[in-house]
Amino acid sequence: MTNCLGERLKQARLTLGVSQKRLGILVGIDEYSAGVRMNQYETGKHRPNFSTLQRIGKVLGYPVEFFFSEDDAMAELICLAGKLSSADRNKVLNVVKKLLLNYNQNLPLIEA
Repeated sequence: MTNCLGERLKQARLTLGVSQKRLGILVGIDEYSAGVRMNQYETGKHRPNFSTLQRIGKVLGYPVEFFFSEDDAMAELICLAGKLSSADRNKVLNVVKKLLLNYNQNLPLIEA
């Protein structure tokens, strides 16, 4: 079983260019255990609770859903969609649904 959460967390942290300790401090973990705790999250030894993961996502600029995607393309789509306004996300959603309709899928459209 892969540790996609840990791998995504490390990917996002390195993209931002911060150390494990610095990230831990930024999300509110005590500075003496921040680096160790973030390392444990990245290696899969421990999993952050949802509220901690929300804070991590906010600091790193990634939606929480990004951390759970095992597929690289899906993770990138989640990341990009997370940067859009709600109205624009609905527009993208409708485009995707229209594409799927071409493959005989019957999905209701959400009008933005």
